[in-house]
Amino acid sequence: MFDAQPNPEVWVPLVTGGLALVLVLSGSPWRLARNIITIVHEAGHALIAVLAGRRLEGIKLHSDTSGVTVSRGRAAGPGMVLTSLAGYPAPALLGLGFAALVAADRITVLLAVAAVLLLGVLVMVRNAYGVLSVVLTAAGLAAVALVAGPQVQAWFVYLITWFLLLGGLRPVFELQSKRRRGAARDSDADQLARLTGVPAGLWVLMLGVIALGCLLAGGAWLLEPALQP
Repeated sequence: MFDAQPNPEVWVPLVTGGLALVLVLSGSPWRLARNIITIVHEAGHALIAVLAGRRLEGIKLHSDTSGVTVSRGRAAGPGMVLTSLAGYPAPALLGLGFAALVAADRITVLLAVAAVLLLGVLVMVRNAYGVLSVVLTAAGLAAVALVAGPQVQAWFVYLITWFLLLGGLRPVFELQSKRRRGAARDSDADQLARLTGVPAGLWVLMLGVIALGCLLAGGAWLLEPALQP
């Protein structure tokens, strides 16, 4: 069902990586595209909450690209710590998984996984903007999966994978910038600090290391065709 697909031209990973980097470093385009990062961020919270045995109440996504995932359970303990930790690494970890599928020439599988993830998020979204954001993202994915040819699919998959890897890193810098201004007192890092006693700055550092590690490993997989002699 999911046959391996031929590798695209060797310059496709380079061009899509450059495009993704420009997008992540941009102003208004980044704020629009950041909705995708927020969807994955909140999905990370939701998934780990369920796996940790918490009762998932729902997800809300807002037009300022913020979001919130509400779950019920113990107010402290490992389950709450893991749930709070899961959001920021989620885009980079998903990008790493996508990069592994790209390296294995499983573009169709990647598109199917993305569709399932979006469906799971849509079921749990509890506000109108959130539903609109997920539906529009799913519509774009469906158009590529059902209408586009293999080459366009390859371009799209490389671009979205690079975007997740690079886009998973910028929010960590944004978080630290907000914290320096005292504008993120209830951030995931600050919640983790209250739950564990470990300073929030160390949690931010850990989040950055995870995102950077995913970028380096995933980028190596994506660039492998271009680096081969």
